[in-house]
Amino acid sequence: MILKSKDQRVSVFIDVQNLYHSAKNIYEARVNFREILKTAIAGRRLIRAFAYVVRTKTGEEKPFFEALTSLGIETRIKDLQEYFGGLKKADWDVGIAVDAIKTSQSVDTVVLASGDGDYVPLVEYLQNQGKRVEVMAFGKSTSSKLREAADEFIDLEESAERYLLRKSRWPLRIVH
Repeated sequence: MILKSKDQRVSVFIDVQNLYHSAKNIYEARVNFREILKTAIAGRRLIRAFAYVVRTKTGEEKPFFEALTSLGIETRIKDLQEYFGGLKKADWDVGIAVDAIKTSQSVDTVVLASGDGDYVPLVEYLQNQGKRVEVMAFGKSTSSKLREAADEFIDLEESAERYLLRKSRWPLRIVH
């Protein structure tokens, strides 16, 4: 088993929609991204941290995006797509996978903060490239295949009070 050492180089990829909806649906709370980042880094050398977010027409999420940036997290922003009939979509799966692959050469460990089972092929690819892959998410809403594929699964539910904000400072609604 590979232990976490201060010399390990880490990149962090946060699927904001996935964590947001899990926290909202399971706990009726919001996510404490400062604590997510701290746990992901775990005293190691952070190379880059990304948060994948969606911008709505109202722009009400701007303070939230600024808060992520102030934590040292690079935000990748995609506009919410609205289709005929009311369907709204903003999927970051491919973008996260591409960034993780592109940046993986400069790190030892990739931390994926998402419970989405669509990332299993990404996890397997990165492992085949010699990378340690850690997954952080709320256990109840995490794909069992993703849990099994990861070198380590960090269940945010085990310390839910640390990773949740019961009263939010941001009037934020994220559409998935």
